[in-house]
Amino acid sequence: MEPDYTCVLLDLDGTIADSAPGITSCLAAMFAELGLPVPPPAELLRYVGPPILEAFRDLAGFDEQQSDRALEVYRRHYLARGVLDSTIYPGMADAVRAIHASPLMLSLATSKPETPATLILDHFRLTEYFDVITGASDDEVRSAKADVVEEALRRLAALGADVSRPVMVGDREHDVAGAAARGVPTIFVEWGYGAPTEQVGAVAVATDAGDLVRRLLGDGLDAAA
Repeated sequence: MEPDYTCVLLDLDGTIADSAPGITSCLAAMFAELGLPVPPPAELLRYVGPPILEAFRDLAGFDEQQSDRALEVYRRHYLARGVLDSTIYPGMADAVRAIHASPLMLSLATSKPETPATLILDHFRLTEYFDVITGASDDEVRSAKADVVEEALRRLAALGADVSRPVMVGDREHDVAGAAARGVPTIFVEWGYGAPTEQVGAVAVATDAGDLVRRLLGDGLDAAA
């Protein structure tokens, strides 16, 4: 069976990498440094996935000035010690390699800024399998998922990719809604940080990395390809 898609946009946190330990520990350090109560672990986990400034606004109730200060403190901790406190989900390194070996071109599409996103991919030796690395801009001007998706498609098209039938792969409602805003369907992955209710609007749900690759590349292909 031929693939249904012509290119793939792949989320990072909660999809390729379990990066929550590094993110939540640095968020806890940030709250403490700002002299604020540190939220419990379950609450901190809600910050993983959405654009960080959006999370500061919606979850912490920070105004713009407070968010800017929080971002400064958080980034200092994260780049110093948290960025590499991640693991790759079972089978996802093979899945990335399988997509790379297929006719489909592949872009990272993450709300994490491109600098730490690239550090993670470099650390796990996955960078070479992506045609494009797209994330939030380091100044957070581009951070909304819809804008990241739009930029990923622009960069892929500039390389000559067929972007007529793209697909997003992610684990949060922000992935589904952000991709939909640009007319892109989403395959939701079950192993990430999103609750089952966040699957609403996705065109499919992948149960594991092998299932994801079959959905992307067609029958007869698996993550070991």
